[in-house]
Amino acid sequence: MMADNFRRRTLGAAIFALGILGAGIASAEPQHGIAMYGEPALPPDFDHLPYTNPDAPEGGRLVMGETGGFDSLNPHILKGTVPWQLRFLAYESLMGRSWDEPFTLYGLLAEAVETGPNREWVEFTLRPEARFSDGSPVTVEDVMWSYETLGTEGHPRYRGAWTKIEKMEQTGPRKVRFTFNVADRELALIIGMRPILKKAQWEGRDFGSSGLDVIPISSAPYVIDDFEAGRYVSLKRNPDYWGKDLPFMKGQANLDEIRMEFFGDGTVQFEAFKAGALNAIRENNAEKWLTQYDFPAVEAGDVIKSEIPHGRPTGMTGFVMNTRRGVFADWRVRAAMMHAFNFEYINETMTGSKQPRITSYFSNSELGMQAGPAEGRVRELLEPFADELLPGALEGYALPEGDGSARNRGNLRKAMALLQEAGWSVQDGVMKNADGQPLRFEIVLSQSAGEEQSIIDIFVQALQRLGVAPQVTVIDSAQYNERVNTFDYDMTFFRRGLSLSPGNEQRLYWGSEAADQTGSRNLMGMKSAAADAMIDVLLDAESREDFVAASRALDRVLTTGRYVIPIYQWNVARIAHVKELHYPEQVPVYGDWIDWMPNAWWWEEE
Repeated sequence: MMADNFRRRTLGAAIFALGILGAGIASAEPQHGIAMYGEPALPPDFDHLPYTNPDAPEGGRLVMGETGGFDSLNPHILKGTVPWQLRFLAYESLMGRSWDEPFTLYGLLAEAVETGPNREWVEFTLRPEARFSDGSPVTVEDVMWSYETLGTEGHPRYRGAWTKIEKMEQTGPRKVRFTFNVADRELALIIGMRPILKKAQWEGRDFGSSGLDVIPISSAPYVIDDFEAGRYVSLKRNPDYWGKDLPFMKGQANLDEIRMEFFGDGTVQFEAFKAGALNAIRENNAEKWLTQYDFPAVEAGDVIKSEIPHGRPTGMTGFVMNTRRGVFADWRVRAAMMHAFNFEYINETMTGSKQPRITSYFSNSELGMQAGPAEGRVRELLEPFADELLPGALEGYALPEGDGSARNRGNLRKAMALLQEAGWSVQDGVMKNADGQPLRFEIVLSQSAGEEQSIIDIFVQALQRLGVAPQVTVIDSAQYNERVNTFDYDMTFFRRGLSLSPGNEQRLYWGSEAADQTGSRNLMGMKSAAADAMIDVLLDAESREDFVAASRALDRVLTTGRYVIPIYQWNVARIAHVKELHYPEQVPVYGDWIDWMPNAWWWEEE
């Protein structure tokens, strides 16, 4: 029943969002929320988000495991390795995002948002009651300092939007306005999602070099209570949290403690969960979920296995090839790698063939590329770039399929042909070019990536049959993050989640400008005029047709670029948890996404 309700709401939300794509907010009047397209689904007098329980009791704790380690508590700079949860649980923004709509924000630190007729500016009015955890008020000065500091000294993900702000000004005792220098409807929402920091805490300190030396003061419901570098972080709910009665927060932040324990690898983490050291765990492997979650606590009903559906795109998970390196600059070599990657055999080995493959970046949604040749508006958008597009973008493309056997002979023959076409041949049992240089590359993995290492072991065996012997380098999380940030790899593991409302973040993921920016998320180093143009259409779309067509066209450019070898998708989230942890029956469209767990969960004993 819950799944049927979820599917109906997913379809309804998508139709609502896309069907009124060009409507927008037509006049400059204060609003309780703002949607990328059309109006917010919830009225100004809404009581709580539809996927939260406003009567949820307070108390209890969530103890989750993470692999790897950390050496910083500042998630807003490039330096260091940070527990990823801190970015979302330890800070607040002017607006909060609803995970039950494609892209809609409601007032959080700000009580109202106002935009120009074409969203050429956005103005926020702060709530007078907004407070930091030390009791001091959140001021316009804090907001403006946060935006400038993040935009100039913060992580690269913040800098793109900062360059599009022509003017930031205080327009009232509790008002701040941002005027943009480009036409970009999404900027009004992006600006509303920046974390707000306490300016006074950072006076006399180097923001860009901070690590474990500063425990942040923020306005969020959770504060860092205790930590040990690389081992654990404990967040405690602030009993004096200023926003607990806000409609947006009602039914959220119910747990007294959120604790992250760090382990060397996933096997040790799973054993810690079975032993009771953790009380919840996410499981990405369907076969393991079916066969290894039969320990006594599950059989006794003390541990519950929950499956959470979602309606978001698959995104892309797999192994990315760095086109900045000569070996993968040739698309035919990348295509050969995709043929050599024996997905069907790997999927049977790893999941019992129970998880379908990711077929494109936006698959599992209306925004994904369609089978067969590009048609209609999609073709119109792509045809001006026909000379640069790779085979399949216009004609139609599907990932290579093997016969399921370990040998994968048919696809290996195709891989060999592609390599020969690119100028490589087997000489004395080794794949070499015309100058006699062997085809070599390095696959860099984090030591915490146990499942990915197992997949790569199978992949390497296939490559060796082609005369290719890649070097596999497994390093600790700090070294791994440093190498990824500086693009020091030929191939590495890749995961990129995508939403139902793709926008400016697409520039960070695949934009040409991001390709040369240290720390950017364009790990493949792609520079594609076609992709840049499709992102422009996405951002400027004023009709449902253009929005969907641009997304599908971008998906074709990305998928046929052969940048990432996709593995299996996670079309449901699998969470095992103690019976005292509960979540509402109504699951948001995005499912188990970002901070839904733990924010919407609560602790209740029988």
